[in-house]
Amino acid sequence: MSASGPEQQSMETTAQGHGEPVLQDRPQGLLHRVFDSDIWHSFSRSPITVLSAIVTLMFFLAAIFAPLIAPYTPFQAGSLHLMDGFTPPFEEGMSGNFYVFGTDDQGRDVFSAIIYGARISLLVGFCAVLFAMVLGVTLGLIAGYRGGWIDTVIMRIADVQLSFPAILVALLIFGLAKAMIPRDYQDHMAIYVLIISIGLSDWVQYARTVRGTTMVEKNREYVQAARVIGVRPFTILFRHVLPNVMGSVLVIATIGLALAIIAEATLSFLGVGVPPTTPSLGTLIRIGNDFLFSGEWWITIFPGIALVMLALSVNLLGDWLRDALNPKLR
Repeated sequence: MSASGPEQQSMETTAQGHGEPVLQDRPQGLLHRVFDSDIWHSFSRSPITVLSAIVTLMFFLAAIFAPLIAPYTPFQAGSLHLMDGFTPPFEEGMSGNFYVFGTDDQGRDVFSAIIYGARISLLVGFCAVLFAMVLGVTLGLIAGYRGGWIDTVIMRIADVQLSFPAILVALLIFGLAKAMIPRDYQDHMAIYVLIISIGLSDWVQYARTVRGTTMVEKNREYVQAARVIGVRPFTILFRHVLPNVMGSVLVIATIGLALAIIAEATLSFLGVGVPPTTPSLGTLIRIGNDFLFSGEWWITIFPGIALVMLALSVNLLGDWLRDALNPKLR
């Protein structure tokens, strides 16, 4: 008689390995795999990286929930108290309101203005990086895969753009785009123009990195096998080649976010960024700079510290991610 049921399963588990039971691997959960990964181990062992992540997360949460966190609404004319103008930090104004970081010349709470300004800075920086990444990755994939005159044209344009400072390119693009927009719509389109300007000035590094990796990956066996079975080039690029270049792209994007935030602050400080009705951190620094030498130092110092903390924390995260994704350093 043949064994059946539990007896048969017991015999099958002990049949292999000369009677030794075979232990079947249980599927691990997502969180378990994350906490067991080398990246999490590297992250948890770096106190500076953990601190940078906490600071970055605090800025993102403050920007998202600004109406709930900010004690005042600084950019609504009805909520301003002009008699509270130039109130020093940690003091009460004439209206009885307490201001942690003081107020500016119009009685706006500097702490609330920083929270709302960080929202604009992060929005512009994130969208600019996303636009530059999509444009640069697409052009880099096409240039590396097709080669020939397409590669030559794209790379020569990139070389010409690299010969100019990125902030100068952003200024030029911003000026040209703003000149083509009617005056009545310039304030409404200022943020979109700023995003496009910064994105067009930062796409080159993505394109050059992706092009070099694509030129290596297109000669691999899996790409040649996909060509043989008739897979279209578009599918090969975005299904097979793109996942192998995303590691480098994420590192560049993380560092590029800090650079985009600084670029937005620089343009706003120069007076060509977002309108004063929706100021960013750069605009707050520019406004406070007019009163710096008259003794109201807090109007520009606190937004400057916030900008430095945000850019530095994001930059440190990018440096850690570059080392964590580098197989030679593991």
